[in-house]
Amino acid sequence: MKITAVRTYVLEAPLTQPFAYSRAWYATRASMIVEIQTDQGLVGWGESYGPARINAAIVRAMAPFLVGQDALRSEWIWQELYARYRDHGQKGSIIQALSGVDIALWDLKGKFFGEPIHRLMGGPLRTQVNAYATGLYGREQGSPEQYLAEEAAGYAAEGFKAVKLKVGFGIERDVRATHAVRNAIGSDVGLMIDANHAYDAVAAIRLGRLVEELDIGWFEEPVPPEDVRGHQEVRAALTIPVASGECEFTRYGFRELITTRAVDYVQPDTCSAGGLSECKKIADMACAYGVRYAPHVWGSGVAVAAALQLLAVLPSFTPPSLDPVEPMLEFDQTEHPVRAALLATPISHRRGVVAVPTAPGLGIEIDREALRRFDTGD
Repeated sequence: MKITAVRTYVLEAPLTQPFAYSRAWYATRASMIVEIQTDQGLVGWGESYGPARINAAIVRAMAPFLVGQDALRSEWIWQELYARYRDHGQKGSIIQALSGVDIALWDLKGKFFGEPIHRLMGGPLRTQVNAYATGLYGREQGSPEQYLAEEAAGYAAEGFKAVKLKVGFGIERDVRATHAVRNAIGSDVGLMIDANHAYDAVAAIRLGRLVEELDIGWFEEPVPPEDVRGHQEVRAALTIPVASGECEFTRYGFRELITTRAVDYVQPDTCSAGGLSECKKIADMACAYGVRYAPHVWGSGVAVAAALQLLAVLPSFTPPSLDPVEPMLEFDQTEHPVRAALLATPISHRRGVVAVPTAPGLGIEIDREALRRFDTGD
């Protein structure tokens, strides 16, 4: 099965209401989708997380190498592309672009063999995954304690067993918001906090100590991603587990986080850290060192489907038992017009549980009319 063409789509849509995390405001949502066509009429879809236009340009630069290659040789293609760009692209957009290509190749492989990706990876270990709701961002108007509490209570009412709160807006505001959310969801719903590396170790430790009593599931990106020692200091000072990794890339980048036990959870984004091929290797390494794997997911339905295929084959965190602790899916609940429209059948949750798609490849069908509607032409 030979690759005949590689296309990229930069999809973008405005939001009805801007929202903020610790370092920026969002007024639009964008996704970069990769389409790989073959001489057998099969088409594979992938997604690259990160700056959409930059990633699209890189994929287009990779296309002349890809055309004519055997699409089933996904591991060889990954190694060749990584080696070609190694001198200038061990991290960042090169790997994000490669991730989209790799996911599309796995989608093709599944369609060629008539099996979902998780079957080709030796699974499934599970057919459905518990999801936690990601939302609880900053808004332009209103009291954070009030609107965050109301939003969190809504997720709990939908059946989510855990929610993630964005912090990093200042320690005092974060403490009030965290208390408000915990009070709104009660003690039976898990609560994680995510600073998007807005703090240094000193500030992160202070915040952690002020909310430690609230049974926080993890403190995500408490410090900048390159500050490995800072992660270690926060982890040593708090009883709250530390999570990080959405801004890290490949098994080589995750090696230090894992082998030094700088974190309790690694969070590679499948559409950013190297695709399905690389994230499975990262997950295996994390398992060998007793570090939990919780994939970061922030994209369209393609990204969600890729994460689900991987989650289907990840081992439980605890050894086999009657009540194992299993990995969860990050399920973005913020407004994303592209995510809502791109799939012919959107991926949804039922009482906080998401089924792993079982159709061949990623198990999804792209709505080409939505693809045309949101395509910026870049």
